Amino acid sequence: MHRAYKFRLYPNKEQATLINKTIGCTRFVFNHFLAKRKDAYEQEKKTLNYNDCSALLTQLKKEIEWLKEVDSTALQSTLKDLDSSY
Repeated sequence: MHRAYKFRLYPNKEQATLINKTIGCTRFVFNHFLAKRKDAYEQEKKTLNYNDCSALLTQLKKEIEWLKEVDSTALQSTLKDLDSSY
């Protein structure tokens, strides 16, 4: 038998802002690296793996300051999700 648990969160304004920033940043990172992977495949017929994207993410965080405001684990998880789905 499987059980499911359902929880409702009641974040305060600061927590809600951080949640929204995290969702926005992960969406940006996913779409950015999806485009990079597609471009690399179209040009060189090879794709970028997780390690390549992770190194590029470090450079991207130096260029785009607001990516530093969220937890890096969420961004790394996004790259892992992209690697497993594409």
